[in-house]
Amino acid sequence: CIERKERKSIETEFRDMWLVNLPLGVTEDMVCGSLSIDKVLTEGIRALHPGLLAKANRGILYVDEINLLQDHIVDVLLDSAASGVNIIEREGISVSHPSRFVLVGSMNPEEGDLRPQIADRLGLEVRIKAPRDPELRAEITKRVIEFDDHPKKFIKNYEDEQEKLRQRILNARNVLKEVQIPSSVYEFVSKIVNELEIFSQRADITFIRCARANAALNNRKEILEDDLNTAMDLVFEHRIQSLHYEMTPEEIKSKIAEVYGKIKEAYENTKVLQPNRETEGPLKHDDGSQKEFKRQSVDPDKVD
Repeated sequence: CIERKERKSIETEFRDMWLVNLPLGVTEDMVCGSLSIDKVLTEGIRALHPGLLAKANRGILYVDEINLLQDHIVDVLLDSAASGVNIIEREGISVSHPSRFVLVGSMNPEEGDLRPQIADRLGLEVRIKAPRDPELRAEITKRVIEFDDHPKKFIKNYEDEQEKLRQRILNARNVLKEVQIPSSVYEFVSKIVNELEIFSQRADITFIRCARANAALNNRKEILEDDLNTAMDLVFEHRIQSLHYEMTPEEIKSKIAEVYGKIKEAYENTKVLQPNRETEGPLKHDDGSQKEFKRQSVDPDKVD
């Protein structure tokens, strides 16, 4: 591929994004792929039997019950997700290939928690709760039965809605890089992350990307408060949960709301942002008077 790229002789092929399912009982060779030893010995060439990471390149890798995935498989996913490259080394032979994918996982929290490392890799979290409205539950059941009985007819009934959503997403991709992000938003997000005691830089980056994507999805080229609220609901909760197991979901939501409200108030009221001798700033830890800093004199005789 590198040689063809230098010669500018690479043919471009357009295809739909693949959704690759990663089962719980998967082995490392199934995930990473393996070398074809037969071709190495008989033909003297390096040939790859592609694994799931190769198939998921530029697509979606879906893991059901991701919290129950084996630790060594999780380590492989983390390494490939971070570098975007999968490296296979067997019997002194090394082969690498690109592996950039969107990682999507689903889980039941009652069956176990996520490791903090992989929780941080999952940029956004959506909590799904069973609806309590009888009419809504009845409609869900009705649609499931209709799909099971006549899947093609069911899909056709919603083609128009799906096409509108598809066009909306395509339009959002086109305007995404045109969305303006004020410098104050970067600082605003960093203050929230620090106050929530989330030490991963990915939280800041994911928040900005989420807010920008929501603005683009709504065909706007500037970030508004609604975009920040959307990102707030999706980015922080699972990261805090993985770092503070003792906190309940209600306590986590309360903490996020408290910090968000405090910092939002500071940015709306410009006077609060002006620290002086009596305060530490908009997020002061103590209501008491702050002593003025005074430089201490240096005694030359006591300096080594």
